[in-house]
Amino acid sequence: MRRLGVIVALGTLLGMLGGAGTASPAFARGHKWQLVQNVPITLPAALCGFKIRAVPTVNKEFAKVLKASDGSMTLVITGSFKASFTNLSTGKTITENLSGPGKVTVHADGSITAVTHGHSVVFLVPADAKRFGLPGVSVTTGALRFSETPSGAIISLSLHGHVLVNVCAALS
Repeated sequence: MRRLGVIVALGTLLGMLGGAGTASPAFARGHKWQLVQNVPITLPAALCGFKIRAVPTVNKEFAKVLKASDGSMTLVITGSFKASFTNLSTGKTITENLSGPGKVTVHADGSITAVTHGHSVVFLVPADAKRFGLPGVSVTTGALRFSETPSGAIISLSLHGHVLVNVCAALS
């Protein structure tokens, strides 16, 4: 379940958990920027009490990987990204702007620090949602920062902004 925490936390910055590893060249954006190939995902019922299907609707998000001499790697993400969220039990759907931007740093020891600004999606397992006072799935606005251990445990999460959409409540 902790590994799910890592996956959903990275989802904060990677939109729908697409990765720069599947990115394609984006020459119009500039040197080393790549178009992120975000893909549809199904979120487990543990997050909201029902499964949610998240599907990219606008996918013009770009990423650049910066490698440091200490072995750390930073992924910078910017661009336009929107996604629809569907409650798979009822069919109810909402579409949200998740354009960020954001930055994820994977440190040499495997720990992660991430910072987003603007609109971001946050997926949290129930224990972390309770601990940080956030819904299991939400769209936030403002500065969001979190840190994780190499094993995926969230050490800290702070939001200097607010929850724009409680996706769980909106799809109930």
